[in-house]
Amino acid sequence: MRIGLTYDLRSEYLARGYSEDETAEFDREETVAAIDAALARLGHEAERIGNAWSLVERLAAGRRWDLVFNIAEGMIGIGREAQVPAILDAYDIPYTFSDPLVMSLTLHKGMTKRVIRDAGVPTSDFGVVEDPAEAAQIGFGPPYFVKPVAEGTGKGVSPKSIVRRRQDLAEACRALIDAYRQPVLVERFLPGREFTTAVIGTGRQAQVLGTMEVLLLAAAEQQVYSYHNKENSEELVRYRLVRSSDDPLAAEVERIALEAWRVLGCRDAGRLDLRCDRRGRPHFIEVNPLAGLHPEHSDLPIICGLVGIGFDELIARILASAEKRIDPRGRPSGPCG
Repeated sequence: MRIGLTYDLRSEYLARGYSEDETAEFDREETVAAIDAALARLGHEAERIGNAWSLVERLAAGRRWDLVFNIAEGMIGIGREAQVPAILDAYDIPYTFSDPLVMSLTLHKGMTKRVIRDAGVPTSDFGVVEDPAEAAQIGFGPPYFVKPVAEGTGKGVSPKSIVRRRQDLAEACRALIDAYRQPVLVERFLPGREFTTAVIGTGRQAQVLGTMEVLLLAAAEQQVYSYHNKENSEELVRYRLVRSSDDPLAAEVERIALEAWRVLGCRDAGRLDLRCDRRGRPHFIEVNPLAGLHPEHSDLPIICGLVGIGFDELIARILASAEKRIDPRGRPSGPCG
């Protein structure tokens, strides 16, 4: 197949003056190179496109692909992860990973938890605070966990995210609202074990690839899988594979993760984060339907490596799921005019 590759390269945005924090979710050159090389080894013709602006330019110039392998995160707005999928939908070009609705929904952690809660999937109590004064309306007691409502990669998450007194909640929300110019998700703090589950496939064909427990080492920021801990995971974090066949808790984690994946309508591959309450019961935290794909540092490939799935095989499985959406009639893509 002729496959386009869309992405946001961190170095390009840093060169344009954006900060380290603003570009934290964007990809390194080695991630793009690894996907490009894997596609070639799998027998495909890959073309690097780049970000949404580059995609628009290529489409306007008449370029088309059988499929686009999309890992573009987007820069502006809560719907930023939906921008490339929406453009490709307009041109009737199939692509990997979830559609614009799912991408917009799941980036907003509060909206996601509302859907999850309504579907009966276990998730902790929560509220969304748009103004610090609204913190007084949170209907459950401390300790709380606060984070920006629409960021990834642990942005805005630090030891300060754990708020142990109600009187401190408004100020904690104010700090995040001022820093990230968006509402804050306030959750009941979950003090138990934390897991990340990898899922491959779409709908009823989706299946769990594996689950790893996140173990913070002595030098790490404790009780929180923070931005600092993630950025320095080689020194601060240990990832331990847990198997549902050996651990009933792991089996329950994977059941919840797979149910949440299907409820939200996620496609092809991704990961879900879950954490246990003080009684040891797992709860959905969030889903990443556009998970990082750095072969060595991203959670999804790390889990695959732990269960014996190589990087090329992971890319092949993602493609196999996405290829099912290619129209066999071969309709011409693009607007009429």
